[in-house]
Amino acid sequence: MNKKILIGTGIFVLAIVFFFARGSLTGNAVVGSYETTENLAVKIPVFEISDNAVFYDYDGIKYFVVKAEEGSIKTAFNACDICYQSRKGYRQEGGDMVCNNCGNHYAISGLGTKNLRGGGCWPGYLPNKVEGENLVLKKSDLEAGRYRF
Repeated sequence: MNKKILIGTGIFVLAIVFFFARGSLTGNAVVGSYETTENLAVKIPVFEISDNAVFYDYDGIKYFVVKAEEGSIKTAFNACDICYQSRKGYRQEGGDMVCNNCGNHYAISGLGTKNLRGGGCWPGYLPNKVEGENLVLKKSDLEAGRYRF
């Protein structure tokens, strides 16, 4: 077999393996997009937010947005307060977000607060507010969580 064809085939196979391995690491994650304004805020249209968590990446800072059963919008860093160094983040299982490091389950309806348990695993607090038709996250709040990543 021609050496160039063999090398080309090998590169193609590696690219396919990388593509599928990368997808499996995100589990059931849906990756979303956002709009930035005047270097102060990230805006996500409220109509795009559902009870299925969407994961975002703002300049290497990872977070998720999901609507709780009662309709409130929850945001959190995709990293634990304690085990963030594992860099494994969360996945959604039904009405819970599950830590990919320790396996703890957190009801989506209970998210959106600082760690109430203190000292344990908890999705990192990321404040948000709804302004008109958009969910707004301050870039300063996102930057405050950069150490997790």
